[in-house]
Amino acid sequence: MDDQELGFKAGDVIEVMDATNREWWWGRVADGEGWFPASFVRLRVNQDEPADEEALRAGDGGAQDGRAEAQSSKDQMRTNVINEILSTERDYIKHLRDICEGYIRQCRKRADMFSEEQLRTIFGNIEDIYRCQKAFVKALEQRFNRERPHLSELGACFLEHQADFQIYSEYCNNHPNACVELSRLTKLSKYVYFFEACRLLQKMIDISLDGFLLTPVQKICKYPLQLAELLKYTHPQHRDFKDVEAALHVMKNVARLINERKRRLENIDKIAHWQSSIEDWEGEDLLVRSSELIYSGELTRVTQPQAKSQQRMFFLFDHQLIYCKKDLLRRDVLYYKGRVDMDGLEVVDLEDGKDRDLHVSVKNAFRLLCGTTGESHLLCARKPEQKQRWLKAFTREREQVRLDQETGFSITELQRKQAMLNASKQQATGKPKALSRPYYLARQKHPALPASLPQQQVLVLAEPKRKPSTFWHSISRLAPFRK
Repeated sequence: MDDQELGFKAGDVIEVMDATNREWWWGRVADGEGWFPASFVRLRVNQDEPADEEALRAGDGGAQDGRAEAQSSKDQMRTNVINEILSTERDYIKHLRDICEGYIRQCRKRADMFSEEQLRTIFGNIEDIYRCQKAFVKALEQRFNRERPHLSELGACFLEHQADFQIYSEYCNNHPNACVELSRLTKLSKYVYFFEACRLLQKMIDISLDGFLLTPVQKICKYPLQLAELLKYTHPQHRDFKDVEAALHVMKNVARLINERKRRLENIDKIAHWQSSIEDWEGEDLLVRSSELIYSGELTRVTQPQAKSQQRMFFLFDHQLIYCKKDLLRRDVLYYKGRVDMDGLEVVDLEDGKDRDLHVSVKNAFRLLCGTTGESHLLCARKPEQKQRWLKAFTREREQVRLDQETGFSITELQRKQAMLNASKQQATGKPKALSRPYYLARQKHPALPASLPQQQVLVLAEPKRKPSTFWHSISRLAPFRK
C-alpha cells in the first residue's frame, strides 16, 4: 500500500478532511491520515447511528464538532452533485449544437440527397430540444450560487421547465424510425462519406451518427438519477428540499412515460404478426388504430333474432374489440368474425336472469351499447370472476386511450408499414397458412358435396385415418357445417 493511502477496516468511522475529488478523498481514522477510495465508504448522515466508545467519551463538545464536520461533508457532497449536473448539461448543450450545426445544417444544403421529410425522420425534433435545453441551462446558471454552491436551488428549475421535457416523448417515439432510415441510407457509400465529412468538419468525436442521436434518449433517463443523488445530500431544512423532491417525482414520470412508449413500439411487431396469423381477415389493419392488447379471453356471444349463442375468442385492444372463431378441429387456428368500435361505447353490467331485449336467461353477462348507431352486443362469461376481469379491462382501455391523447402517443405510417412488412416476411419464411390447416379444408371455404353420394359416405372419405371416436360419430349426424 502507498504511504499516502489510508488503511481501514469494515466498521471504521473515517473523518473526511477533503472531498473535492470525486473518486479519492483525504480522511483521518485513529492516528492515520491519507487518501481512500470514495466508493468504498458510505456517508454517515444519520447522527443517531451508534458511535464508537471514543466518540462517546469525547463529550458534548466533541459531538457538536462531529455534527458540524458531518454537515460540512454533506454540503461538500451536495456541491459535487450540483457541479456534476451543471457540467453534464454544458457538455450536452455542446453535443446538441454539434448535431444541429454539424449535421442538419449541412444536410439541408444537399437537397439532392435529403428531403425535408427524410431529415424530420432522421433527426426528429432535436432542434426543438436544443432550444429548450439552452433555456434550461441558462436557468440553472442563474440559480447557481458561485460563492456557496451547496446553497444553490436547482429543483425549481426542473419544475419551471417540466412542460418542456415532454417534447422528449416525441423524439423517443421517432427514434426507431431514425434508426431504420439511417440503416437504409448507410448502405450507400455516398451517405457514409457525407456523414463522416460532417463529423470531421465539426471536429466531433469518433462516433457514428446513430450513436449521437441516442444521446437525448439516454439524457432524459439520467435526470431521475441525478435528482435522487441531489436529494440524498439535501437537508430537509434546506430551501431546495421540497422542490428537488417534487422535481424527482416529475422526472421519474417523464422517464416512465418514455420507457412505456418504447415498450409499446416494440410490441407493434407482435401485433402485426398476430394479425397475419388470423384467417379471413377483413377491413383495415389493426395497427391503424390500435397499439396495445389490453385483455383477451373466451366469451359467449348471444345474437338476434333467435338468441343464438356463439363461442368466440375476444381480443380487447385500445379503440377496438376483435372477435374470432376457433377452427372446429385445429383449436389454435382462428378465423376473423368481426370487430366492435370501443370509442363512444357504453359497457352495461347486467344482473343474472332474463334479458329484456332477447328474452333469454343470461348469467355473468354484460352488454356493449353504441350510442350513435344503437348497435348492441350481449356477451356472457363462464364465471363471475371472469366477468369482473373483463369489466376492469374495459375501464383500463378507456384510461389507456385518454392517456395516449394527453401525451400525443401514436404510431406513424412508417412504423405501421414496417411492422406489417416484417410480419409478412415472417409469414413467407414460415409454413403457408393453407398447409397448416386440415387438408380437406384447405381448398375451399365451403366444400361442395357431390349429390350422388350420401352424406355419411362423403364424411368418411374426407376424414383422416384415425381410430373411431364418439367425436366423429357426433359429426356424422350433422348437416354440412358452416364456419
